[in-house]
Amino acid sequence: MDINDIIKTITEQVIAEINKNGGTTTGESGKANYARYIDHTLLKPDATEAKIKKVCDEAKQYNFASVCVNPSYIEFVAKELKGSPVNPCVVVGFPLGATTPAVKAFETNEVIEKGAKEVDMVLNIGAAKSGNWSLVEEDIKAVVHASRGRALVKVILETCLLTDEEKVKACTISKLAGADFVKTSTGFSTGGATVEDVKLMRATVGEKMGVKASGAVRDYETAKKMIEAGATRLGTSSGVEIVSGKTEKHECVNCGKCTSAGACPTGNVTVNKSVY
Repeated sequence: MDINDIIKTITEQVIAEINKNGGTTTGESGKANYARYIDHTLLKPDATEAKIKKVCDEAKQYNFASVCVNPSYIEFVAKELKGSPVNPCVVVGFPLGATTPAVKAFETNEVIEKGAKEVDMVLNIGAAKSGNWSLVEEDIKAVVHASRGRALVKVILETCLLTDEEKVKACTISKLAGADFVKTSTGFSTGGATVEDVKLMRATVGEKMGVKASGAVRDYETAKKMIEAGATRLGTSSGVEIVSGKTEKHECVNCGKCTSAGACPTGNVTVNKSVY
């Protein structure tokens, strides 16, 4: 049985199981140490060294799982986190996933040499949408082989751009290629993590592989839902708010997109419609 036959069989089984169970899976529940689920993330292009240091300090204070940054900051982050249980994490092929396997492998080796313990790679989304699953597999294997057991490898699917069948195929190939996690989103596309996608991904990869929910995880209740759906990591810039219960205040910019009092499309602002 070749790779395409394996993928087809697993895809059919997973989708049938999801349909049978009404989209439910068995996830973790109860009181969780949410801090150890969190990859404290700062990937904005205007991130300064001072902001990166603040993220590292917060991660050490709250004992988060990792600090996730762009490659240019990984050496700085590794030094800041040295001696702590917080892992330096870095993105590769980010955010489009459109570089070649060789480039991603080179990037992976470089960031690991500079201190990365976790690598979040973006798969080749265009190849997935084209049905070129052999290239998707080659792409992931290149990063897995470059890591050579020196760092965890997470594969970012960008679920908002994939059909359910494509998500299952991407998860299956990630698992067969030797990745440690599958991850929902970059946070730079049209959508972030959803409970439904996390359930589908968990059902596909089984209980032993990691599932990371990222994008739109900004508060305790959302984090709880993602973990109950099967997530074992949360990629978020709101880790402090999630574990402390504090809500970061954002200034309303009067964008006019809210649909009712108290509803903000960003999820970050308490809106008083009378201000418009």
